[in-house]
Amino acid sequence: MVIRVAIAGVGNCASALVQGAEHYKNATNETEIPGLMHVLFGNYHIRDIHFVAAFDVNKLKIGKDLSEAIFTEPNCCAKFSEVPRLGIEVLPAPILDSVAPHMNEPFKVYNLTEADPPDVADVLAETKADMLVNFLPVGSFQGTRHYAQACLDAGCAFVNCIPEFIASDAAWARRFEEKRLPVAGDDVKSQIGATIIHRTLIDLLVSRGVKIEKTYQLNVGGNTDFLNMVDMNRLKNKKISKTEALTSLIPYEVDAWAGPSGHVPLLGDTKICHAHIQGRKFGNTPVTIDLKLTVEDSPDSAGMVIDVIRAVKIALDRGIGGSLTSISAYAFKHPPVQVPDYTARQEVEDFIQGKRER
Repeated sequence: MVIRVAIAGVGNCASALVQGAEHYKNATNETEIPGLMHVLFGNYHIRDIHFVAAFDVNKLKIGKDLSEAIFTEPNCCAKFSEVPRLGIEVLPAPILDSVAPHMNEPFKVYNLTEADPPDVADVLAETKADMLVNFLPVGSFQGTRHYAQACLDAGCAFVNCIPEFIASDAAWARRFEEKRLPVAGDDVKSQIGATIIHRTLIDLLVSRGVKIEKTYQLNVGGNTDFLNMVDMNRLKNKKISKTEALTSLIPYEVDAWAGPSGHVPLLGDTKICHAHIQGRKFGNTPVTIDLKLTVEDSPDSAGMVIDVIRAVKIALDRGIGGSLTSISAYAFKHPPVQVPDYTARQEVEDFIQGKRER
């Protein structure tokens, strides 16, 4: 049983994913792994994930084996696993809008005299990829749609980990459904990150009868994800995704704002979140919560993506096309249908057992 996975964007998130797949490949079915729902997710173990293709714009990564490229600058994800040679050469990615002008040097972007990008759909078809995982930089509107279309052309599923709306866009979802190909997304939600912690606090306050008046979330980090997001023109959908993830749990209008707030190079792959919630409780008396959360950013998402990959493979096995609502609600900030996180988890369990279609 093999899950054949292609990756678009060999950055820190890809590094954590590839390392994680290697690190836990020998786990027994009874092992509890932090960040995974199950070692055996349906019929699929972590070791069933095999990487078959990878695309990137960085000339230092292009031509390298994926096992080397994940540790090539500017990647700064913590090294928690030795990864043997995988036999997967990183291919030049179509650049499109995936590189903001200020990121040309940090990303070490190739030019056409140095590399010739292949047709993505052809590569996916030739490698018999089951799915492609999208790790492009935030703001890659054209790039995300290019890879989504390549998946449709090649007959493989699409996992959209960035805040460009594909799974949550009815028109795109319909196109995948017509091809009987699953799509999951959008904008991956970390294991214990700013969004999930903030959502949990909001859900608690609402369930306890607190009237929330305003809430905001500020995030800073030192990796290239945060450097890319210095360009405010690339943040529209990111802010929508993060803010709606919070307000979807509040059954009334509220002043809310959430989004990346700055690049601090010395932090490396560390992300620091400041969350603020202000409201009124019994007797119209005030309550304020201020939270600081510090995490290693990239490994925080890798376990979620491993579960998503296996959920998408189950959907492929069952011939299910279109948006997968259960795993998308559990693992992404901007899914097609927003539900409380505990509800989403149960829906995923029901999906694994075949009690719900998607």
